[in-house]
This record gives sequence, C-alpha cells and structure tokens, in this order.
Amino acid sequence: MFRQTLPARPRGPFGTKPRVTILNRRNAVIGWGVWKLSKRAMKRKAKSAKPSVEDGRPNKSFVAATAAGAAATAGALAFWRKRRGGDEDES
Repeated sequence: MFRQTLPARPRGPFGTKPRVTILNRRNAVIGWGVWKLSKRAMKRKAKSAKPSVEDGRPNKSFVAATAAGAAATAGALAFWRKRRGGDEDES
C-alpha cells in the first residue's frame, strides 16, 4: 500500500553532486575521438565523390542534375505565382 521511497543519492563533499567519474570521462574522450575521425573520413569521401570537370567541361550527369534542378525551381515559382495571383478580386 505504501510507496517505497528510494534512498537519497550519495552526495560529494559540501552537499554537491559527485564529480564526473573516470569511466565517464574516458567514454567522452573516446566518443570525441571517434567523432573527429568520422568527420575527417566523411569529408575525404565527399571530396572524392564530387563531380569533376574533365577537359574543361563538366561531366554530363552534373549538367543534367543542374538542368533538372533549374527546371524544378522554375516550375515551382510559376505554380506559386499562379496560385498567389488568383487570390485577388478582379471586378
């Protein structure tokens, strides 16, 4: 019937929380190191994957992707202007 209360957390000197333990610091340092190495590897991978310019002209897939993006943007803007222009009363 009665709730069982948990014992109070152990406190450090002067009633403060205990300091970070060595195990937590070690895990934090390992995590930081893994993050730094992963970031470096991802940057290297992204740099090698970007489209290159061969013989002074960009490759065809880059040109096609750019053209598709431009067409999509133009279509979206045309649709937005048409929708926005229809809100006004023309009497």
